[in-house]
Parts: sequence; structure tokens; C-alpha cells
Amino acid sequence: MRARDEAWTRVPNLTHAETPRGRTDDDHRELRRVGTPRDFAAEGFTPRDHLAVAESLDLVDFESGAKVAGQKFYYLKHEAVLLDLALQHFALGVAARHGFALHTTPDLAREEILRGLGFQPRGESSQIYSVADSDLCLVGTAEITLGGMLADAILEEEQLPLLLAGLSHCFRTEAGSAGQESKGLYRVHQFTKVELFAFTTPEQSEAMHERLLAIEEEIFQALKIPYRVLDIASGDLGGPAFRKFDLEAWMPGRGAHGEITSTSNCTDYQARRLRIRYRPGGEGKPKPRHVHMLNGTAVATSRALVAILENYQQQDGTVAVPEVLQPLVGKPVIGPRRRA
Repeated sequence: MRARDEAWTRVPNLTHAETPRGRTDDDHRELRRVGTPRDFAAEGFTPRDHLAVAESLDLVDFESGAKVAGQKFYYLKHEAVLLDLALQHFALGVAARHGFALHTTPDLAREEILRGLGFQPRGESSQIYSVADSDLCLVGTAEITLGGMLADAILEEEQLPLLLAGLSHCFRTEAGSAGQESKGLYRVHQFTKVELFAFTTPEQSEAMHERLLAIEEEIFQALKIPYRVLDIASGDLGGPAFRKFDLEAWMPGRGAHGEITSTSNCTDYQARRLRIRYRPGGEGKPKPRHVHMLNGTAVATSRALVAILENYQQQDGTVAVPEVLQPLVGKPVIGPRRRA
């Protein structure tokens, strides 16, 4: 039994027939683009990257973050704090409207839960922070804590689909990351995320995957951030995912798209490892079946801030606040600090 379970940990999920084959960024299939990037040249100025914008308005402090916690940690300041909270509140509101039960989740999980969901909590290639002298790890996503809630459970078919949304801090070592895309808030060690999670029957999971993607698109359409949707190539799926879609926002400071959300259908891969099943309805006593499990990012606030600061920057150095966030931020424009 132990040998079988150990072998299973090395076997990835199957791959959807329509998933593009390959292992480079060029192999992903672009499904569509939504929104039109601003023509900054026509407005008479060259867009800056988000870090230059944030530092000019005193919205972020990486120097103090590095002093206190190390490189790639940071302090959000002033209106950036309100923007961060507004993004959380807005995404949670969208999730609740779509029938997801809201949760705040633990920031720690046991190694057995991480392994069950297909994460590697230890080793040189791990992106996970582990806690010394314990079997606990800091979570890199609420997928871990939401997916682990029902370990060893048997649900009734009428309970499915079961929709959960989780608000959590996320911690990632980002081992080996470097280059332009790691600059500023795009790739950091800690951020806040609203995660969507669904437990379904096998027959429901593909439609649910499209539903999760539609919710992610709804959020970024409301924020009026131009983006594209990618069907991720097989070599970049990771072990658990059967199929994955990414949203990449246009980031004018970089002159390129950058990932802001993803959604994965993991079919029964995680459910088998965590022993999560449901009892089918009908006559007799059908044998319990494994559920399908899906996850999707409603919003990762650090990357959403990158997209907002770069797409909403103005020629005078200010940043407009997306209309849907203005009631939560309390102002339509973020300007320079007033000196006492």
C-alpha cells in the first residue's frame, strides 16, 4: 500500500484532448483578447512601470520590507492599502453573488494536505515555506486550505456542485525567479488572494471550469483591464491539472502581457489522494465515486495592483481609481502626498 501511494505521487494527471501540446510560452493557445490597450503615445506620454508609479506616489516600500523580512517583501502604504482591501472586497462580492460560500482560511496546512493536493512541501525545488520542527507549511494559495477541508469526506450527490471562496495570505519562496517579470509587485514572497474552489461530479466539471473562467473575466472586465485568455500547454500544467486557462493582463509599463489569474480542472486527481468522494443518487446503493475538484483565482491583489497602476496612470503622475473600486477607496484619483 505504501509503495503504491509513493508511486502515485510521481504520476501526474491526464491531459485534456484539446490542451495544446508543448512546454514553452509559445505553445500556449490564445483563445481571445478582451479590451483595448490605451494609446499612451496619442496621449502624449510614455507609460512607466508600476514600481516607478508606486514609488513616486509613496504607495509601496520595498526597502523597509527587505530590512525587516528580506528581499521581495514589502509594505503597501496609503491608498495602496485601500486598493488592496477594495480588490478583496470586490472579488468576494462577485464570488458571493455567484453562490460561493465565503471563507477566511488558515495560513498554515499540514504536509499531508499539501501532498494530497499535488504540492511538494519539501525539497530544493519546492516553492513552499515549511515550519521547522512541525509538519506545517505556509500556504501558497487557499486552494490548499479549501481543498483540504473535505479530506476523507463522503458527500451526497445533491450537495454538488459545492462552491467555496477563500480569502488568504499566500506565501511563496519563488525559488529561481529572476528577470524583468520579477520586478516590484509582480513576483513577491507574500500577497493576498481570493480563491474560487468547486467540488463537482465528473459530469459537471468541464462546465464548471468554463464557469470559473467566466467569473475571472467578469472581475477584470469590471476593472476595465485589457487581457487575453490562454489555454495552457501540456508541459506547463503541473502535476494536478487536467486543463488550465490563464488570464494575462496587458501591462503597458512592460509592453507585454503578464499572468493575473488562472483556473484549473484537476478532475479526480486530488480527490483520490485526499479520499474525497460522493454517493451517487438513484436506486440501490451505488458505490461512492471520487469528486472532481477545480480551482480559480478571483483576484491576486499584488498582480492586480500592477495592472491597475500601469493601466490607470495619468500624464500628470496621478493614478485614476477603477470606477468599481472608487466607493471602497474613497476617491477617484490617487495623487502625490501633501507635505505638512
